Amino acid sequence: MSSLPASLGLPMVYLVDDEDVVRDALAWLLRSRRLLSEGFGSAEAFDAFLEAQWQQHGGAWPVAPSCLLLDVRMPGESGLALFERLTESGRLAAIPVVFLTGHGDVPTAVAAVKQGAYDFVEKPFSDNALVDRIERALELSAAAILRRQAHDSLRKALADLTEREREVMRLVIDGRPNKLIADALNISVRTVEVHRARVFEKMDVKSAVELANLLRDASLDTPAAR
Repeated sequence: MSSLPASLGLPMVYLVDDEDVVRDALAWLLRSRRLLSEGFGSAEAFDAFLEAQWQQHGGAWPVAPSCLLLDVRMPGESGLALFERLTESGRLAAIPVVFLTGHGDVPTAVAAVKQGAYDFVEKPFSDNALVDRIERALELSAAAILRRQAHDSLRKALADLTEREREVMRLVIDGRPNKLIADALNISVRTVEVHRARVFEKMDVKSAVELANLLRDASLDTPAAR
């Protein structure tokens, strides 16, 4: 998994299957490929773990690339029911789900993929095919985490702008030159230049076009002045 950013930490695969022998076999397979894993014997056990992590990290979880191997059919809450509930709550946004299924549950797994699951594998599974899917899922998780971190950093940068800097930024993004910004805000051109430079520094951009693209790509509106 050399393609994963080292800054995100070690990837983790979560195994949710009610059969001990399946979890043990999967854990052994992953260890042989130098992948860490953690097993849960029920959907309820994983749900409790996820709730604790979500609370601990303020919703910014996972912090390392993660993948969930989830059995479709289990006593108690089924894997499909857990998946649907967690997907609706947004808690699997950075955790791709690979369903483990028996032959009779293939149609259910196909439906889950249409609802947003990453993939499914049928028991008994091919070790190489399964690990390939997991590694790709971990790459997708890493990308999602990096997007979330960039989005959070951008929100923080916007929050650090002063009211006047916000006003100047909106007019800069509108494409107005410094003289027209100064006239609109009833301040000097030199003051506009200072605020403009501070906005670019705080937002880590070098041009108005770059700033506008940054906000657009992150789907963030220019904040209103307070």
